[in-house]
Amino acid sequence: MVLLLVLGLVLSLATAQFNLHTAVRRDYNLARISGTWYLDSIASDNMTRIEENGDLRLFIRNIKLLNNGSLQFDFHFMLQGECVAVTMVCEKTKNNGEFSVAYEGKNKVLLLETDYSMYIIFYMQNIKNGTKTQVLALYGRSILLDKTHQREFENICNLYGLDSQNIIDMTKKALHPRELRSRHCGDSIRHPLSF
Repeated sequence: MVLLLVLGLVLSLATAQFNLHTAVRRDYNLARISGTWYLDSIASDNMTRIEENGDLRLFIRNIKLLNNGSLQFDFHFMLQGECVAVTMVCEKTKNNGEFSVAYEGKNKVLLLETDYSMYIIFYMQNIKNGTKTQVLALYGRSILLDKTHQREFENICNLYGLDSQNIIDMTKKALHPRELRSRHCGDSIRHPLSF
C-alpha cells in the first residue's frame, strides 16, 4: 500500500514537472514572461529588415510587465555601427497577448507561444509607408535553445507563409563583432524611447 502511494506521488510530481514546460498559446500570465531573454532565431517576409543593420533586427534583453498590463522591452540594436540600448513600451490592447507600438511605422505585436521558463515566440506586423512586413522571433532564457524549440519556431513560421529561407538562426550566424556585442552588450548605454 505504501509502495502504491509513493508511486502515485512520484507520478504526480513527474506530471507536474512536465506541465511546467507545456506550451501556452492563449490566456497568458504576462508576469511570468518578465526577465532576461536572448534572440535565437528571427524570420521575416522582408529579409532586408532583419539582416545585419536592418531596422527590425532587435535583440530583446529584458521584458517587464507594467502595472497597466503593457510590456516594457529593453533591447539593443545597431545604429551607425554602435550598440544602442533602447527601452520601448508596447501598449496592451483588449486582447490577451496583443500589444501595439509605434516604431518604424505602426506595429501589432503578438505573443504567440511560450513555456515561460525556456522560450517565447513573438509575431510582429509592421506597416511602414503602406507596406506590411511580418517578423517572427524566437527568444530563449539562455543563449542556446534545443532543436525542439527551433523546430516549433519553423512550424509557426510556416503557418505565416515563411519557410526556412526566411529564417536567420542567430546561434549559427557569424555576427559582426559590434552586433555580437549588441546581443550581449551591457546596460551602460541608455537611449530611452517610449512610444
